[in-house]
Amino acid sequence: MKNLFGGADNTEKTFFTSGFSLSDTLNCGQCFRFRPCGDGFSGVVGDKKITLRQDGDMITAASDRNEDLGWVGDYLGLNDDYAYINKMLSSDEKLSEITGRCGTIRIMRQPFWETLESFIISQNNNIPRIQKIIERFCELFGEDMGGFYAFPHAETVAGLREEDLAELHCGYRAPYLIDAARRVSDGTVSEDELRRIPLDVARKTLMGIKGVGPKVADCTLLFGLHRLEAFPRDVWIKRAMAELFPEGLPECASCYAGVAQQYIFHYARNMGMLERD
Repeated sequence: MKNLFGGADNTEKTFFTSGFSLSDTLNCGQCFRFRPCGDGFSGVVGDKKITLRQDGDMITAASDRNEDLGWVGDYLGLNDDYAYINKMLSSDEKLSEITGRCGTIRIMRQPFWETLESFIISQNNNIPRIQKIIERFCELFGEDMGGFYAFPHAETVAGLREEDLAELHCGYRAPYLIDAARRVSDGTVSEDELRRIPLDVARKTLMGIKGVGPKVADCTLLFGLHRLEAFPRDVWIKRAMAELFPEGLPECASCYAGVAQQYIFHYARNMGMLERD
């Protein structure tokens, strides 16, 4: 098989899975550093650049460096038991229909710090602009990895002033990014603690960060800490829920509310229930 990057020192790793869509997973709004590239996607995770491609049930990850890519399967959610999760969600008749149509999405295991800052940037923003701000954020304050930039460390951002972020054109979000960095770097907000404490306590802790409301907190819990019981709510999901589940999410989805949320949003958008931005 020809390497996606084509060089002698490059690395490829293949993962086999079923019922998974790489395109749906990368384009559903949970991550922002991947772009279409040929017949796949190219992106940066922390300080690593990878290219991903799907051919049926085969997912190929490639790097332009000689490094272990075993982490990619976990990152994409391929190691989670979605056969069981989808079976649980399908206990409800309406969720069964939605899962049957949209159950190819996986909740990714993204870096906590990167997810937190990305969703602070995402507030009242559209995806192309979010991507541009994050890209510039990395160029200005991330480490130059030779052809791409790593996501900035919390300690780096914690030492910045609001005026240092002026070139990002991120507006009122600038002090929020810095406050989050300071709380993460000094341990006030601890990733390890957020993973183990009750969800409502974890949400409250994140909302102690300047500018972080329930939606950003729940996105961080779901996409950056893999708290699958978190259910982010924005105007779009509220609209979908009002039409599809006016009495609230079925009990069968309580442990996997975040997975259901992604399916419901994807279903509502594909069925024309939501306006596109």
